[in-house]
Amino acid sequence: MPYTIKAWEDLTIQDDFMFKAVMKDKQLCKGVLEAILDQPISDIRYLTEELSLKAGYTSRGVRLDVYVEDEAHTIYDVEMQVRNEAEDALPQRLRYYQSQIDAEILAQGRDFADLRQTLVIFICPFDPFGRGWHLYWFENTCKCDAELRLEDGAIKVVLNTHGTGEGISLQLQAFMDYVNSGIISANPLVQALDERVHAVKRDEYERVSYMTYELHLRDARKAGREEGRIEGREEGLVEGETKGKAEAARSLMETLNCTKEKAMELLKIPAELQPKVLALL
Repeated sequence: MPYTIKAWEDLTIQDDFMFKAVMKDKQLCKGVLEAILDQPISDIRYLTEELSLKAGYTSRGVRLDVYVEDEAHTIYDVEMQVRNEAEDALPQRLRYYQSQIDAEILAQGRDFADLRQTLVIFICPFDPFGRGWHLYWFENTCKCDAELRLEDGAIKVVLNTHGTGEGISLQLQAFMDYVNSGIISANPLVQALDERVHAVKRDEYERVSYMTYELHLRDARKAGREEGRIEGREEGLVEGETKGKAEAARSLMETLNCTKEKAMELLKIPAELQPKVLALL
């Protein structure tokens, strides 16, 4: 199926580009975090820019969508995850994102004791665990005694915006309804989010950035298919496809200055092909 670019006017907060653009607004980002945590946060500071400047972060890194810390130096990584496919391995993806945050902190020359509390938060418009809950909160505990916590500071939170249970705040429910179907309630946070979405759509710079980004993705996928067909005739279909995808990933890495893993994610390379593609990069 040919790759199609979603119309700029049709983007919602579920779309990766729009989600990142909206969450650049500090007050909105803080408001979303407060809704998820159901507690106030005095202030947040963005860490993404300084993170991208660290040269040692590219070998096995990821580009984090929303990467901030609060006044207590707790770190938050917030990701919009709309794909619900087996090869995405969401639990392993959570683990990997956590590991990259830890590696970055240690890369600054710090000791293990300096690893701070981190929350990796995935917002999913589907239920990845089938319990019907709105919010899944994971911390490391002892298998023999659930009351014994490891206290390693690693927390993983998964939001199911289609949850049917109770026990969440009206603020969080309003946010989830907006993510699901764009429902604009009287909730101030939701209204501010929607206003920001429309403001982004009116921004010509953002529109051009989006189109450029999507065109690069389309061209990379096309290059991968062409290279795969050529190599397939010469060396076998599977090997040719692998080389083609590696070439497309390499092109995407150069164009967007992203990591190997992020390029493979953007190109939606199947999990079974990823080790072979990595070996060629």
